[in-house]
Order: sequence, then structure tokens, then C-alpha cells
Amino acid sequence: MEEKNVSRAAERLHITQPAMSKTLSRLRNLFDDPLFTRTSHGMQPTPRAIELNQGLTEVLAGISNLVSNTHFNPADCDTEVTLAVSEYIGVTLLPILAARLQAQAPLLHLRIVTRVENQLEQLALGNLDFAIHIRQSQYGSDFRLADLGGSPPVLLMRSDHPLSSGPVSTQDIQQYPTIRLYISDREQLDVAPITSSLEEARQRSRGSLEISHLMTAMEVLRNTDYLMPGPAFLLQNESVSQGIAAQPFPDAGDLSVDYVLVSHNRTANSLMHNWLWEQITCTIRDLRPTQPQKLRQRVAAGST
Repeated sequence: MEEKNVSRAAERLHITQPAMSKTLSRLRNLFDDPLFTRTSHGMQPTPRAIELNQGLTEVLAGISNLVSNTHFNPADCDTEVTLAVSEYIGVTLLPILAARLQAQAPLLHLRIVTRVENQLEQLALGNLDFAIHIRQSQYGSDFRLADLGGSPPVLLMRSDHPLSSGPVSTQDIQQYPTIRLYISDREQLDVAPITSSLEEARQRSRGSLEISHLMTAMEVLRNTDYLMPGPAFLLQNESVSQGIAAQPFPDAGDLSVDYVLVSHNRTANSLMHNWLWEQITCTIRDLRPTQPQKLRQRVAAGST
């Protein structure tokens, strides 16, 4: 349509003139129309070719935009993104992140899932866009990771619990019932010394409660003698930790539970996903004014 010449059209497509002629022949058979006729002014389109061109202009422009992929405007982003994040991370992160995204991308549909196993597989399959979880022991080369920092493990309990004055030993834990909060892919986590010690204490404790809802677990703590291991950063959320004390986990030393943001490389060239990656990591950085050492000091003092 643009060149009105088979040879020049072939040159623009970087193919030979015979190949271009064969392509035109196939198109003529497909549409049952000559499409172009030879005149003294070059190849002129038939009415059917002009009709097809009107539709092709819009289609090809859309394809060009997909191929170039050079512009992204958060304000126009009307799509769904799925983020896997545990409830104890989400209760701290999501209020700030949601406000940030609402201001910049008001049309974005953010879907949060708090309980999903095999998260790496779900990322690879496209069922998840991002995951925030405790660092696992192994990640394949197909995954992108961002370190989000760590938090010392602590024992959470009601503020007037018999063990709230500390220090707490493994034998002390065994005298009280414990709460086990859901953690996805628990067996793959890179915190084996803590989880094995916790499991041993739980098995020897005076009863246990397994639950997947953080807010319910915290309410149980406020009203019973239960103990619950958890991350020290929960103490920074006053609405969640009100009436709750924390003691250092026995024999944990300077051990920290590290968290990561993970995505699959299938989204590496997506401007929207890269923008969201920055929004999540920046929000996490803004939420880390209290360093792990200060958290340990607060815990050691029986912070409530």
C-alpha cells in the first residue's frame, strides 16, 4: 500500500523480490481478490485492499506499541496484580503501600493472597506477580530477589504473662501452650535452627494452637497464657502489639530472620512490574526506621 511496488516493499521487509511476490500471491488467494493491479503509476490497491488497510492501520499501531513498550503511566494502569504476603508482614506493609498506590495508580487492582504454598512455582506459572516471604534456602536463576532486611525472632505474650519479665529458657516455653502461626513453604525456609528448636519446644509444650489469622492469634495472646514466636518488627505496629510483650527467643543470639521480595524473570521487561517493584521496595525502606539492634534492645527490656 505504501510503496506501490513489489521490489521496494521487499526491500523494506529485507526479503527478496520473488519472496515478496509469493507472499502477495498467498494474500490474493486468502482474500480471493487481486488486492493490487499494475498501472503506469505502480501497483494500485483494489477496493478490497483499501478496506483491509483501514482495519490494519489500527491493528499495526497496536502491535507497534506492544513491541516498543517504551511508556508506562501509573495513572492509566487498569490491570490486576497479585501479591503473596503473609499476614504479619501485610498488617505493617499494606496500609502504607495501598495508600501509595491509590495516589499514583488509582485504577490498579491489587489482589493480596496471604496463604499460598509453593510460591516460587506459582510465580513461574504466572499465578503470582510478586511474593514477600522469609528467605528460602534456594532460588533458581529464573527469579529476581530484593533483600528487604531482617528482624530478630522473639516470643510474644500478654504484657502481664508470668514470663514477661524474662529471660526465657526453652524449659520455660515447655511450661506453657504455644501458638503456631501459618507460614507458607515452611520446610524450605532458611531458618532451620529456629524452626527446629521451636518445633521441639512446641511438641513438649502444654498444648498448642495452629492458626492462620494473625489478629485472632494476637487476641488469643492477650487473653491467655499462650506464647507465640514471631518477628520483632510487629512491635512497631502499636495497633497490633497493644497489650503484648516480647522476650528474646532462647539461644537466638544475633540471629535475624531475613525477608525478600521475589518475582519471576518473565516480568523482567514489564514496565508496570518494574514500577511496582520500586514502589514495594521503597515502601519497605520507609518502614524501617527502627534498626534490628534497637528492636533487640526494646525486646530485651520487655517492650510492650
